[in-house]
Amino acid sequence: MSENARSTDIILAGVGGQGAVLASKLLARAAMERGLSVKTAETIGMAQRGGSVFSHVRLGEGAVSPLIGRGRADAIVAFEPAEAVRQLPFLRAGGVVVTSDAPVIPVSAATGGPAYDLPAIMSYLRERVGEKNLAVVDAAAAEAALGTARALNVVLLGAAARAGALGPVTADDLAAAVRATVSPRFLDLDLRALSIGPANWGQSPNSSKLGTVPN
Repeated sequence: MSENARSTDIILAGVGGQGAVLASKLLARAAMERGLSVKTAETIGMAQRGGSVFSHVRLGEGAVSPLIGRGRADAIVAFEPAEAVRQLPFLRAGGVVVTSDAPVIPVSAATGGPAYDLPAIMSYLRERVGEKNLAVVDAAAAEAALGTARALNVVLLGAAARAGALGPVTADDLAAAVRATVSPRFLDLDLRALSIGPANWGQSPNSSKLGTVPN
């Protein structure tokens, strides 16, 4: 909960094609079904495949503007680790980061630009956020469990909910939003994606890997 305000401020970040906008819509719907006031702002114009995409989601009556100020976000949920780093200036002290460990290599890195150094990126996140406030989702294990990488956005939402990073919104709330929003074609997949990770994970945010479906 942000200081001096009755709101929970969350940034969802990824690249075009990862479903960041759908994730923000699911989160907003889940919050509204709980009776919460919701304000969102999205960078839909940058949603071409490979471009940076992020959404500001503010839950609660304390949110006056849809935009989250620098140093005010309670949580960053990132579908790509470099995008988590890109959004770090918005995270408040003690805020939580839930991120995938799967990189999306930008075109610039493949055409002679600066190299994409995943170990350095993850090390920077651990240093800046702190081990106890950083949760890393094992994207490869999640893909293996689901048979596809398509639902990684929903996997991250479920992980964030179990970490307590979404304020009052729970994994059950997200499941209800998925049932109300997602096409029947993908419904079973997305519901399974919400359950990825140990059932008891997320009592407090940590840097444990996720990716196994609970028995």
